[in-house]
Amino acid sequence: MTVLRPGPTRRTRPRRPRPRAVLVTALLAALSLTLPLTSARAADTPARGSAYMGIGVLAHDGRSGTPTTGDVTQTEGVDVSGHQGNVAWSTLWNSGVRWAYTKATEGTYYTNPYFAQQYNGSYNVGMIRGAYHFATPDTTSGATQANYFVDHGGGWSRDGKTLPGALDIEWNPYGAACYGKTASQMVGWIADFINTYKARTGRYPVIYTATTWWTQCTGNYGGFAANNPLWIARYASDPGTLPAGWSFYTMWQYTSSGPTVGDHDKFNGALDRVQALANG
Repeated sequence: MTVLRPGPTRRTRPRRPRPRAVLVTALLAALSLTLPLTSARAADTPARGSAYMGIGVLAHDGRSGTPTTGDVTQTEGVDVSGHQGNVAWSTLWNSGVRWAYTKATEGTYYTNPYFAQQYNGSYNVGMIRGAYHFATPDTTSGATQANYFVDHGGGWSRDGKTLPGALDIEWNPYGAACYGKTASQMVGWIADFINTYKARTGRYPVIYTATTWWTQCTGNYGGFAANNPLWIARYASDPGTLPAGWSFYTMWQYTSSGPTVGDHDKFNGALDRVQALANG
């Protein structure tokens, strides 16, 4: 019978990691460090189609007050997009809002699913209304986007209740602020949109922008002021310095935190001036 005698335990030598295993481990560790940053960047970038008028104003220009009541006659308005869903137009009318703009399109890939309720609903309560297009100059040409806009709700008719379409040209929420274009290229893109819209509707579109973006991305170009009404974006007690060429603004988006819907605007004049712009 074999007897097992106790003896010293044999100590096993630790295995040295293989070079390939070390490399894989290092790569996985590095990847784990970069994933949160990548995910954060992805989370910060909105989905295509979700942009709205003034999406970049707070981040780039901030907020410094609201207008004070003065002697200048101005007419209250609002601008809405798919973010607001079905809008309580009667509530807005009862609060003194008399004109509205609704987002119709973005690029050539998005139409507002609430456009009919917003565009027709404002009209039905008595407001003078118009449509706007959120420009993405890095996706297609100005002419292509102008045609898309007109074909999807951005047209105009001389019925006394329809304002000319508005071109929302501002910071790119999906990437580089100027959409990868030089100042001269941006001016050319805007001119392409304007000329096509004018040819399709007989009206020059309103230009919505912020002075800081316009200065940065068009070189503060002043050549559109003669024909295109200016809609300035600035969340402050006054509209501040206007872009080159414009000596006055037609509309001013002064807040993104108004009652009922956030974005509130002032038309630079009484209601009859709003009607005059609608009639052309």
